[in-house]
Amino acid sequence: MRTKPSDAKLIGLFLDMLAAEQGAGPNTLDAYRRDLSDFSEFLGRVGHSFVDAETQTLRDYLADLDTRGFKSTSVARRLSAMRHLYRFLLNERIRGDDPAAILSGPKRGRGLPKVLSIADVDRMLRRAKELSEAEEASPAKRLRALRLYCLLEVLYATGLRVSELVALPRSAAKRDARMIVVRGKGNKERLVPLNEASRQAMADYLAATEAAKTEKKKDGLAASKWLFPSFGESGHLTRQHFARDLKELAVASGLQARLVSPHVLRHAFASHLLHNGADLRIVQTLLGHTDISTTQIYTHVVEERLKSLVRDLHPLAEK
Repeated sequence: MRTKPSDAKLIGLFLDMLAAEQGAGPNTLDAYRRDLSDFSEFLGRVGHSFVDAETQTLRDYLADLDTRGFKSTSVARRLSAMRHLYRFLLNERIRGDDPAAILSGPKRGRGLPKVLSIADVDRMLRRAKELSEAEEASPAKRLRALRLYCLLEVLYATGLRVSELVALPRSAAKRDARMIVVRGKGNKERLVPLNEASRQAMADYLAATEAAKTEKKKDGLAASKWLFPSFGESGHLTRQHFARDLKELAVASGLQARLVSPHVLRHAFASHLLHNGADLRIVQTLLGHTDISTTQIYTHVVEERLKSLVRDLHPLAEK
């Protein structure tokens, strides 16, 4: 008699498929692993597994998530993971049916992204610049301030995902570089232009790391292949570390920490471009969105600009 594969083994096989066939990155794989492990734990409590669970059992799990206080967005993400898993099991002939196919997810409104104003971003950039130029700061503190200023300039100039930003290679800081090659989701590469401020910030930060290496006479930050190195497992600065530094900078700039994150600055980049007349398709390319529908969350910005153009420029508009 053939033994049923365990849920843990099926999760492993599923993640291997995502990595090999879809180029899923570590963060995506970790998210799927967490979601499916939670689903598996629920099935175990009710005497089922991935292989024998029926549609009603899957509905019971979604109801359990609601009872536990999960937001509709989180429930929808768990449902998406389940659908992907069962399509995989069906394709691999581990199951002969797809119990998730007829499930419907929670209704959810598509919220508008938080966006900082241009003035808010300018305040943060000015404060970060001041901290990087503070003469009383120790060399180590000044280097950290230069790193934060560089991160902020590059993020606002490019709209990179935070995972893309912290993993930039050292070669991205070449003084004459007008574009950088970014490796995004699905291991796809795209070209992103740099402005003069971001190029200068990278050059200043890199020069400081070189000076620190020379002064200490030992291998350190400058020996890394990463632009923003760390001594952790990843070899580069973590997303969480940057997010913490960014919130501290927000407070120092007179802004509320809860309103500021790397993702909010990515939204600011896109919204400010569109507000100033950029084409939605161009912004899609810069952000690395595969589908234009993802970028269309910013349509409200385009609509507001069109209204203002008609109001201000139409010959018969009321003055």
